[in-house]
This record gives sequence, C-alpha cells and structure tokens, in this order.
Amino acid sequence: MTVTFLGTGTSQGVPVIACPCDVCHSDDPRDKRLRTSALVTDSEGNNILIDIGPDFRVQMLTHDVKHLEAILLTHAHRDHVGGIDDIRPLNWVQHKDMELYANSDAIHSLLHDYHYIFEPHLYPGLPEVTLHDVTDCRPFTVGALTVTPIRGMHKDLPVLGYRMDETTGSSMAYITDMNHIPESEMPKLASLDLLVINALRQKKHFSHFCLAESLAVIESCRPRKAFLTHLSHEMGFHASVDSTLPASVHLAYDNLIVSL
Repeated sequence: MTVTFLGTGTSQGVPVIACPCDVCHSDDPRDKRLRTSALVTDSEGNNILIDIGPDFRVQMLTHDVKHLEAILLTHAHRDHVGGIDDIRPLNWVQHKDMELYANSDAIHSLLHDYHYIFEPHLYPGLPEVTLHDVTDCRPFTVGALTVTPIRGMHKDLPVLGYRMDETTGSSMAYITDMNHIPESEMPKLASLDLLVINALRQKKHFSHFCLAESLAVIESCRPRKAFLTHLSHEMGFHASVDSTLPASVHLAYDNLIVSL
C-alpha cells in the first residue's frame, strides 16, 4: 500500500490569497499546500481517493492518475468535494459510474449542492456517481483493502475518517477536519502502521485539532508512523516545525509518497 499526499493545506490552501505572512512567501516547496486530499494505492494497483477538493484536476494531472476505483468522502465542505465535476473524464475512460462512499450528512449535502448530477433527467456529459451510505460504519471492501469508517466531529458536523487494512497485513488510518474522536472509536486506531491526522495550527481551534491535540491522539494510539495534514499557514514553516516533532511524527507535504 502507498499513500500519496495530493494536498495538505486548509480550505484556503497555502499560500493564502493576499496574505503577507512569511510562510505564504516561503521558497520551500513543502510550504506550498493544495487543498487536503490523499490517494491510497493497494498492492493490486487499485486507487482509492480520499476527498475530492477543488484542486482535484491539478492533482490528478500532476500524478498522472489514469483510474480511480473509489472515492471516500470525509464530509461535504467545499474544500473536500469541490472537484466532483472533474470525475467526468474518468467516467469516460472507465466506462462506469464512480463509486463514492460517505455518511448521510455528506450525501444530503451532495444531493442539494450538486442536484444536477442526481436528477432523473440527466443533462448529457454530467458526472456519473453511485453513492454508498456508510453512516453505520460497517467495514466494506475496495480492491485489496478492507475499509472501516471512523466517526468523529468537526465542531457540530459528524464527519468520517477511514481505516484501511490490506490483505498483505499493512494498515493505515486517515483523519481530517476533526476536533473530537469518541472513545468508542479509538480502538479503530490501534496497531496502525501509519496514522494521518489533521493539525490545523499550533494555537487551539474551535473545529480542528491543533498540533498539541493531534500529538495527544498519536500518543494514545501509538502508530508506527504518523503524518500531520490539513495544515494552515499559521502552523509555521515546515522545516522549523517538523524538526520539533517526535521521531515518528512528521508534517506531511504535497506530493509526498509513503510506502507501507
């Protein structure tokens, strides 16, 4: 299994439009962040996308992605679903609907915000999507991966993370835009090779984990390796912050590929 970080930034990305701060003007490519998304590729070559934000087209072209077997949505905020129109070329190439997994809150938002995709009289050339409601968090299979949804909260919004266990034995979990994980869900984060978790900034935030909170989750579940994502310019320079983290924890950055 490999995990490709397609984007590691917040809803505004980094640099932020019109921002004069030093991080937004950094020359370090690791400080340039598209909206958060990741591509998981299993040992059989199946591609599973986590979130399809407004930078989806650029991310697919950058990594020369030719096929997607599924899309997992964490929630339906626009920075996580805004690229859905651009699945059309993949529909055309793959000759089938895109399989999309989400909770009922996200599905409700999609049916409202992208109603033209799901109306009975389709305009020719629209995205073709099959929705799967995984609110019950029962495990499901995509390729060589068993996927287990993980409940969490993004302030008042129920969101999902995902654990993925491969037939080869490797395991990872991906959590973004959470600021609370119920204790009942924590066993899903046990015995991981890799944990990816959001850490918006160093100062506490009302709807995202801050750095200290993310590190506390990592300390609790003790994965072999952890990467922090959904990082804002307020986190600071990649090089400066990364050097302060525990040995098994790092800031993720765009286009980083981690093999398990």
